[in-house]
Amino acid sequence: MLLLGLALWTQISIQAPYVQTPPEVVSEMLKLAGVRKDDLVYDLGCGDGRIVIAAARQFGARGVCVELSPARIREAQQNARRAGVAGRIEFLQQDLFDTDISKATVVTLYLLPEVNLELRPKLLRELRPGTRIVSNSFDMGDWQPHKVVSIASGKIYYWVIPAPPTVEQASGRLKARATLQDDAVQRLERSDPRYSPAPGSASRWCRQ
Repeated sequence: MLLLGLALWTQISIQAPYVQTPPEVVSEMLKLAGVRKDDLVYDLGCGDGRIVIAAARQFGARGVCVELSPARIREAQQNARRAGVAGRIEFLQQDLFDTDISKATVVTLYLLPEVNLELRPKLLRELRPGTRIVSNSFDMGDWQPHKVVSIASGKIYYWVIPAPPTVEQASGRLKARATLQDDAVQRLERSDPRYSPAPGSASRWCRQ
């Protein structure tokens, strides 16, 4: 039991230490995400629930609080009841990596940089095109944000899940790649006469 307890505490600590988001940062995050009444806001690692509660109070949005700590979930539920928005929020005491986030239209984050990076594939895999993501303080590596807002305590990052490429776009990319390959081969042929076409060869070219 002791080992199990230590493992659970380690998992909580690894995902993110509990640090409250200041109210002014909460407002900026929701503003940057463009939260509306018809949005479903998921806060991954919700702490005391303040971000989702603010989304429900200020914009009439619905929300889902995801938090591994039972104490934080109880606190978030109490805060939501006091704010009069408990009926608009679902509370999930579970690992954010095990959570189905496919229904979200907005996702808010205040996690550690390494957790953001580990979470990135899940966000891109499960979220629908057009879903907005805002992260307090930390980016997601080489995934360039659509917008970055500087605030007194640091920065807020904003992404939008892209739409998959259309058939025409994919075809255009393949044609562009083939053109680049042909150009490279032509340059090689001009610079080194030992190379010549090899009909039927998988590589198209062979050394004479």
